[in-house]
Amino acid sequence: MSTSETLGGRPSAAGQGQPAPVRRFRIPRMQTLDSLSAYRDFRLLWIGDFCSNNALWLQMLTAGWLVRSLTANSPYSTFFVVTVGGMAMLPGLATAPIAGTLGDRLDRRKLVIGVQAFMALFAFLFAIMVGQQLVSVVHVYIYVFIGGVCLSITQTNRMALIANTVPREAMANAFATNILTIPGTRMIGPFVGGIMITTLGFFWNFSLEAILYLGTVIAYLPMKTPYLQRRSQQASASFIADLLAGFTYVWKDKRVLLYITLLGFIPNTILEPVMFLLPVFTSEVLKRGADVGGYLVAINGFGGLVMAFFIASFGFIFPKGKIILVSAIISSVVILLFANAFLLPLAFLLIMLFAPSQTAFRTATVTLMTLIAPDEMRSRVMSLMRYSMGSVVMFSLVVGWFAGITSVSIALTVMGLLGIALGGVFWFFSHQIRELDA
Repeated sequence: MSTSETLGGRPSAAGQGQPAPVRRFRIPRMQTLDSLSAYRDFRLLWIGDFCSNNALWLQMLTAGWLVRSLTANSPYSTFFVVTVGGMAMLPGLATAPIAGTLGDRLDRRKLVIGVQAFMALFAFLFAIMVGQQLVSVVHVYIYVFIGGVCLSITQTNRMALIANTVPREAMANAFATNILTIPGTRMIGPFVGGIMITTLGFFWNFSLEAILYLGTVIAYLPMKTPYLQRRSQQASASFIADLLAGFTYVWKDKRVLLYITLLGFIPNTILEPVMFLLPVFTSEVLKRGADVGGYLVAINGFGGLVMAFFIASFGFIFPKGKIILVSAIISSVVILLFANAFLLPLAFLLIMLFAPSQTAFRTATVTLMTLIAPDEMRSRVMSLMRYSMGSVVMFSLVVGWFAGITSVSIALTVMGLLGIALGGVFWFFSHQIRELDA
């Protein structure tokens, strides 16, 4: 049947006797590797981000188990393990607007290269301290905190750089393709890291982390930014003026960006501590060791990888605003179920299902923010995400304390219920997000 034929023999709504066109369902064309194959500079950025994200997940896993080892006989062990995971996100509360303003004023590529080079050296020096058994819990906290400062700078500007390596029409695919590096590395880094902890020890994990940071530097060095748009403001604008301009833009010009940021507190603040609680959940509920803990993080990464691959292949089938609202609620439901997953196969299944909703939320959020914001504001807009991520450490303090006086299962149950409640509020009252599909 051609598009000019009638549907069920009915005339067109115009009343002219002409047949109404048939609406056909078309399977979206797979476009998984389009951005990687078409844009050399995006390929280099993707490789660098793959290395950097591997280093991040490896650090989170290793720091958590190192603190668990150092505090094995302490009644506050759970509290220490949970909070050291959130410590990497804490600096973002203070440094996020500064990092965004730096990225909009300086060369983003050179800024990331410099910070990652510092982290490579810092990670190697810390590995030596660990190998010589010179570290305490305080040293681990300091290491993770400084790494968090660097992360708040690099993560914001690495996301902004994506739009500088591809044209606007390729941004959605490029962001989805780049998201593959997050669940993919969450699967690879912890899987390898958990085995290395149980067989070789902590020294080699931190040494591998240093090598991965160096890999980011090597990948970024030949990279160019052909789609960078120069600032329209006067070059004499002060740093403070630029800093305040970012807040003004979000508050007065694009208020919906603020609403998206607030919604991000559900997956990034309320639910994210589940990843910090995994060492405790693994040892106390599942009665297993660091290798199984690594497998849990790895299979979580696999679930996210599948979702990222789907989005990169077919794009966003539904409006992005609805995607972020629904995915925030689904993530909360999964955590509620995971809280009572006392059987290992069930725990594997649920922690794997948690990742796709998180990945869908973050991919759609980053894409929306990038398409809404002009390039001269892009790093400052991207830095908004650091507020919900940075707040996780404060919530982790509460979760760690609560899990210590009750149980890790009860703490996870409360997290899931809170996420469901807040997600429902956003769904019913935030029509601006629901209708958004930039």
